[in-house]
Amino acid sequence: MNEQASGGKRRRGIYLLPNLFTTAALFAGFYAIVSAMNGRYEPSAIAIFVALVLDGMDGRIARLTHTQSDFGAEYDSLADMISFGLAPALVVYEWSLSTLGKVGWLAAFLYTAAAALRLARFNTQVGIADKRYFQGLASPSAAAIVAGLVWLGDDLDMRGPELSYAALGVTVLVGILMVSNLRYHSFKALDLKERMPFFKAIVIVLMFVLIAMHPPQILFALFLGYAVSGPLLTLAQLRRRRAARKGQGAAEGKGES
Repeated sequence: MNEQASGGKRRRGIYLLPNLFTTAALFAGFYAIVSAMNGRYEPSAIAIFVALVLDGMDGRIARLTHTQSDFGAEYDSLADMISFGLAPALVVYEWSLSTLGKVGWLAAFLYTAAAALRLARFNTQVGIADKRYFQGLASPSAAAIVAGLVWLGDDLDMRGPELSYAALGVTVLVGILMVSNLRYHSFKALDLKERMPFFKAIVIVLMFVLIAMHPPQILFALFLGYAVSGPLLTLAQLRRRRAARKGQGAAEGKGES
């Protein structure tokens, strides 16, 4: 709960605006679970993407309106666990993994546990880690990949049992990526209040048009590409560090000779 000291007294309360978006994201995640239980998989997947959009807005709105609070941060983390940890696992389990028996629900649990660990690690690194990068695949992106697979399969009229092993592989893989040490661009350096080149504005508009043409395929491809970017980025950074160390070692060797 947000508390502020004023004249020796504490004012108790919470900021309404950002927490409304967090509540809406939580509602979308819960709706995804209920829809999956009723066999409505396309609405379930779409609801997770809606939660993703709302989750991206609440923090930015809090920063723009100067309404950040410890309560908001904790509430957002708990909502993320439902919308991006529990909901995707249950949706993909109901859609496909349930046909694999024990292996299926264990894979769904692995994803859920990985999301919880990923969120806990993120919370302990706030203010310490480099804000330009995420350590491990962020849970909203992982949820988008799982939900994107469900949405794409349903859009192509492919039943979940037909894709059970593909769903198993995707669920386990993104779970591992969440708890990995791979680095991903966070895009938090983007400042919405600053001016941008006209060309970038055109690119953003084209991206919206592209997504609108066929949302299931484009969104799944975009987030899958983002998941692949982590290993590539980490490998590139490791090569740069090794090259820098070799250059430094060579320079020191010349200095001693």
